[in-house]
Amino acid sequence: MTISTTQFTNPATSTLFDLVKSRRTYYALKPESPVSDSVVETIVKDAVLHVPSSFNTQTTRVVLLLKEEHKKLWNYAIKIMEGLVAAGKLTKEMFESNTKPKLEGFRNGYGTVLFFVDYESLGPIKEKFAQYAAKFDPFALESNAMSQFFVWTALEAEGFGANLQHYSPLIDGDVQKEWNVPESWKLDAQLVFGTPVADAGSKQFAPLEDRYKVYGN
Repeated sequence: MTISTTQFTNPATSTLFDLVKSRRTYYALKPESPVSDSVVETIVKDAVLHVPSSFNTQTTRVVLLLKEEHKKLWNYAIKIMEGLVAAGKLTKEMFESNTKPKLEGFRNGYGTVLFFVDYESLGPIKEKFAQYAAKFDPFALESNAMSQFFVWTALEAEGFGANLQHYSPLIDGDVQKEWNVPESWKLDAQLVFGTPVADAGSKQFAPLEDRYKVYGN
């Protein structure tokens, strides 16, 4: 892989790319925070406000769970998985050796950001731009993914470690009831965060030459 040595003209650009490059997946977390909860709230709220969306549809919805509320979520997930074992859909051996320790690791974090998409809010824009109607749901998911990356990177810049999970639709019903989530909000991802207690593994890259082309330079 070719490593760029270009020097950016704006120091802010270098800072941005340093943050992007240093963002990692951390699974070993402890339930502590290096910053105040208000800092975490500001990160999440600013993401909701400022991450772009196609046609300015603003379809991303977020629920922030901290401390005991965060633990509730992963207790629900453990209970659901125990139900799958009882129903014969997950082996007890797999649950005890892999699934349960993983979920307990998530529970041991400090918080979880739940990312939703409100697809129902797209009704008027789909009618107005009928030729793009089939595209608006994927556009909304793309905007949601940008919010996930933004929040993940910002939390890491503030000293957290985080990992992104996808336990929908298994946990959707409990999430909706416990935190009064509107039915139109569809859960997409769960960003678990806390203070890291171990280094992340090394990054692995597929050859850039197979994934990038440029013409006219």
